[in-house]
Amino acid sequence: MSAEILPQPSKIVCVGQNYAAHARELGNPLPTEPVLFQKAPSSWSGPFDPVELPPGAEKLDYEVELGVVIGKRAKRVSEEEAFDYVEGYLVLCDYSERSWQKERGGQFNKGKSHDGFCPAGPAVVPASAVENPQDLRIWSKINGEIRQESSTGDMIFGVRELIHYISQFMTLLPGDVIATGTPGGVGAGMKPPQFLKVGDVVELGVEGIGEIRQEIVETP
Repeated sequence: MSAEILPQPSKIVCVGQNYAAHARELGNPLPTEPVLFQKAPSSWSGPFDPVELPPGAEKLDYEVELGVVIGKRAKRVSEEEAFDYVEGYLVLCDYSERSWQKERGGQFNKGKSHDGFCPAGPAVVPASAVENPQDLRIWSKINGEIRQESSTGDMIFGVRELIHYISQFMTLLPGDVIATGTPGGVGAGMKPPQFLKVGDVVELGVEGIGEIRQEIVETP
């Protein structure tokens, strides 16, 4: 696939606080089960599309993630068979407006579903080309400064476990995407917090999968 917008999935299933450092920087206990939420499919966008700072947004944040693209219908999948359902992997960013997420009734979806808040790509790397999805460097930069740098091996719940777990509660369809969580280093976790503003450039990457880039722009 080219570095254009990939087909919009029917579901973008996200896993919250799936890296210990990220949970700790937000002051939360480590989860005992995966924390699930969804981003609206309409938040899906291209890997190099600009991201609008929405009207009224005060705390726009970034989260680099390894995305898992489902290749066939998955319902109540075992961990042992989980990788049989993976078409491939991509890089995505779970942009989050923290004040909408945490200060407007405590609903994740509101803070994570604005148009353009899920850029992904630059292409789907076939599962067969990724020897071990739990051994990949993952990173983000803001204006050239490294903010997040970790390994997918630091996930609390790995790709196998996530596919098994999520498929107990909903049927995953071909093209659906699982966003597997983000490492520590997000803007909300800094002291003081540092949120994105118009003109900022966000670069994100996962080793062997690729890199994506967005500029934060004003809403037309």
